[in-house]
Amino acid sequence: MKKIAIVLLLAMGTALFIGCGSVTTSNDTSDDSTVSLTDTDFEATDWTDETHSKNVDPNYAEVFSDTEVKRLDFVVTSERWQSMLDDMTDTYGTFGRSSGSSGLLDTDEDPIFVPAEVYYNGTQWYRVGIRFKGNSSLQSAWQSGILKLSFKLDFDEYEDDYPQIKNQRFYGFKKFSLKNNYNDASFMREKVSADVFKDAGMAVSNTGFYTLYVDHGDGPEYFGLYTLVEEVDGEVLDTQFSSDDGNLYKPEDGSANFVEGTFNQDDFEKKTNEDDEDWSDIESLFTALHSETRSTDASSWRTELESVFNVDVFLKYLAVNGIIQNWDTYGRMIHNYYLYTDPDNGQLTWIPWDNNEALQDGKLGGALNLDFSNLTSSEWPLIAKLYADETYKAKYDTYVEEVILDAFETTKMQALYDTYSELIQSYAITEQTGYSFLGNNKSSEFSQAVTELKSHASSRARAVESYLD
Repeated sequence: MKKIAIVLLLAMGTALFIGCGSVTTSNDTSDDSTVSLTDTDFEATDWTDETHSKNVDPNYAEVFSDTEVKRLDFVVTSERWQSMLDDMTDTYGTFGRSSGSSGLLDTDEDPIFVPAEVYYNGTQWYRVGIRFKGNSSLQSAWQSGILKLSFKLDFDEYEDDYPQIKNQRFYGFKKFSLKNNYNDASFMREKVSADVFKDAGMAVSNTGFYTLYVDHGDGPEYFGLYTLVEEVDGEVLDTQFSSDDGNLYKPEDGSANFVEGTFNQDDFEKKTNEDDEDWSDIESLFTALHSETRSTDASSWRTELESVFNVDVFLKYLAVNGIIQNWDTYGRMIHNYYLYTDPDNGQLTWIPWDNNEALQDGKLGGALNLDFSNLTSSEWPLIAKLYADETYKAKYDTYVEEVILDAFETTKMQALYDTYSELIQSYAITEQTGYSFLGNNKSSEFSQAVTELKSHASSRARAVESYLD
């Protein structure tokens, strides 16, 4: 993990942040100089147990509201801000300029952390670790010259450097993702998708609407309307499972599509128990899924599979995911999900993540059909083999019907879109050029996006009716 600590390395040369969405980065990288940071002597005067302590339960009512848009302010020194921009330039090239390659850059490096002050409702949180976050959306926004980038926040990232903030929390939360609603003119896809998964009874991150202002030396600038997302490897495990002692994995690429004989532990990054070199729970899922008993004794195959994998949760996930047309995940892309080995039963449990591309037909071939007729079965065996089993297909069909009658019921969804759009519209359409994915006609683009979401809800009801007929 890259981060700015007590000694900050800066490339020599002039570096400025200029105006709205314009970035100038250091152009002399022939030498490095060190700048000692002198901000370690301070008193955390705003610290209270309720707001800053680890020894309180997460305050969901305070942090994640469905009825108001909250505000966060970041205050970061100009030098540290510039180091973040320079790091992005080193990785993705000049701000506002395409790399010239045919595709997106593949990098395993996260952007650097720097310490910043975070303010909420007049209260300060000290030396919070902030960094830019994202994959294709981060690169695309940067190269398009849009500085409305997503952030990762870690409230005790720098506790070794600043003892005053040991175990610092934000109303009981250690870290968040602050998502920029990339290419979402409605600003609602991330939040609504999480709402639907939650209403369907799945473990999923809580979300909330926030405006963000950043002061990097020239006063607060409006960075736009964001969605705050609870981190899975934080309070989701603490509050939605009986224990957080199990293995949490963030699968990505390679063997994380579960093709037989491909298992590679490097494709299943551990987010808990990282020092324990044991992936036997994942290996057991591979073994059970591809067991020959599937064709000789289906009942025994199901029993074996269910001993290591929460099939019921996964089938419900497939039902929700299919109805909301979330294409940027398993079945199309090898990412955007977590697996958690629940200590209560030893089963790997599916947890959805990063749902900003849902609630639309989809890109790169589109979302999966409800009957998976456009699924490449050999590439996605976890779906193909379960759907081919009559028992599991029947349970999946039941969940599809339940979801469209409740969690994604048409009238309910259209009312929710109306409620949220009224709540956030003024914040969305006042985003500034260079800090927005909306064009020149922000109000009409926003209204059109809301209309499309409401039409989408109706079309999904028709799709389910056709599928179940």
